[in-house]
Amino acid sequence: MKKNLAFLISTLFGTGYFPKAPGTAGSFVSLPVIFFVCFYFGFLGLLILIVTAYILAVISIKEVLKYTKHDPGFVVIDELIGQSVSFLFVANYLKNNTENLWIYIVGFLFFRLFDVKKPFPVGYIDKNFLTANGVILDDVFAGLYAAIVTFGIYFVFVL
Repeated sequence: MKKNLAFLISTLFGTGYFPKAPGTAGSFVSLPVIFFVCFYFGFLGLLILIVTAYILAVISIKEVLKYTKHDPGFVVIDELIGQSVSFLFVANYLKNNTENLWIYIVGFLFFRLFDVKKPFPVGYIDKNFLTANGVILDDVFAGLYAAIVTFGIYFVFVL
């Protein structure tokens, strides 16, 4: 992959260059995409988004890491992946549903919390897996934690 294309993809088309909290910006700009995918395609669509983004992320981050340190702040495609994982357990409930838009805020907030606080194994992966997969996997695990909490809240308040 060419360097410029790799930087474009890994920064989510420049979102990663947001001057303050680029990870939060990357997660935030991911929400409309996640909403669209969940609304029209549910779980299967979200899973396809995650797998496709993961493949693109590995390829682009490998290229970016040739020019930078491990997990540079401007790489935010991993936020798209982790933020998407946050909604896996509620994706089918969100299909054709605009009544529970608040759950997107819940998933966003808990993903950001777990991505910033880095409970085990999130922090361990972040510090010890110094590859493109390591850049992504810490966000996947933060997303899994957020997915569990988001589903629990959805279950209590909606189901």
